[in-house]
Amino acid sequence: MENATRGLYNEDLAPAKERTWGAFSIFNVWTSDVHSLWGYYLAASLFLLCGSFTNFLIAIGLSSLVIFAIMNLIGYAGVKTGVPYPVLARASFGVWGANLPALVRAVVACFWYGAQTAAASWAIVALLTRNESILEFHQTSHMLGHSTLDVICFVVVWALQLLIIQNGMETVRKFQDWAGPAVWIAMLVLAIGLVIKAGGFSLDHGIAPELLLEKTRDAGVSGEPGSLSALMAVGATWITYFAALYLNFCDFSRYAPSKAVVRKGNLWGLPVNLILFSLVAGITTIAAYQVYGEVLLHPEQISAKFDSWFLALLAALTFAVATLGINVVANFVSPAFDISNAFPHKISFKGGGYITAVIALCLYPFAPWEGNAAVFVNAIGAIMGPLLGIIVVDYYLIAKGEIKVADLYREDGAYQFHGGWNIAALIATIIGGLCCSILPHLTDWFPSWWGTYGWFFGVAIGAVLYYPLSRMPVMRHPHAHG
Repeated sequence: MENATRGLYNEDLAPAKERTWGAFSIFNVWTSDVHSLWGYYLAASLFLLCGSFTNFLIAIGLSSLVIFAIMNLIGYAGVKTGVPYPVLARASFGVWGANLPALVRAVVACFWYGAQTAAASWAIVALLTRNESILEFHQTSHMLGHSTLDVICFVVVWALQLLIIQNGMETVRKFQDWAGPAVWIAMLVLAIGLVIKAGGFSLDHGIAPELLLEKTRDAGVSGEPGSLSALMAVGATWITYFAALYLNFCDFSRYAPSKAVVRKGNLWGLPVNLILFSLVAGITTIAAYQVYGEVLLHPEQISAKFDSWFLALLAALTFAVATLGINVVANFVSPAFDISNAFPHKISFKGGGYITAVIALCLYPFAPWEGNAAVFVNAIGAIMGPLLGIIVVDYYLIAKGEIKVADLYREDGAYQFHGGWNIAALIATIIGGLCCSILPHLTDWFPSWWGTYGWFFGVAIGAVLYYPLSRMPVMRHPHAHG
């Protein structure tokens, strides 16, 4: 690109030239993102906490429509500009200030990259330990604070993911287009097999409320199952689950040829896919409860019960592949672009991805995802609310959807602001972050339910503060003043 500042441009960050992602590929962004071990657990938990099928359709159905609407907002910006998330953020945060929202997103992704890799490896471990000699090895041999078998499986799964991204985003698309449908087929086989074994189809789980609340505790939903407060928490939790991808969905949509393609892929991938996925996860959990007499919300727990080695192998491989899918979509592509954005003339997309993977590998001996460090990541993750509020308000209300794309790559262009930083965005981010992720964990000023809706408050605070601040003459916003 002509006149681009060296520290703001490389070929991976440039506007997309080839628009090869059709609606099917966009659809599979969502099958890859949701069909993981954690996604299954959350979907099954929320299904059961709805209390009835009607409540499920209301809570999951309406919240899935909200997710669809938000993803379209960010997706359309990606189609129009052709730029990835950290470059789009330059329009609202400044050409250098955009490194703040980019690196916040990257930190969260590195953590979850390790967590999801570990989850995928657990599915393999659950399969292998069906063999008595391997089980004995698993119980007696240890290294790096884990069993040796855990370490071996983690490293193998970790290495497989690097193969997926060898040739950049086109390989990611091809992997998704294969993995998404494969996971759906295997899930249906699992569900149908368990329903037949249970002696019939049922939407009534019959699980005692106290047992249900104990088993679904990690989903973060309070209140009596089926109550209004529980349904609101179910909807809020489901919407918040996608907080990270609201920010960087343009990393994918920029490869789509039109808004219509994005809208069609999102329609099938979000409300349709999410409702059906949650329904199948719920039905499978109910059938497993009827067959085994236990509440098994994790797929690897169900597969460990199978008499058939083949079915256990199918289940383990399916959810390992599914978890690789979400890792590549949610936790590899974004930090690869984000880290590249910080040092574009030194680090490519592939280089940024390798750095992400190495950080996750270094975190493994400490396994922070198994302890209270998850609170730390959620605190950082809540900052994503203000970031989204700022970017959406800037793009749609202030810039009116008209971005000077060439200036996103120029230090002395329209998005210079104050030394490359937009002070209005910085102030809104700091205040929003304090209210939504720092103070709730350090003080008791906030009600107990604040955390459930923290992301929503973050979006609102970021948006409401940023709009008037950006229109102040002293802030020198290129679109607000001329």
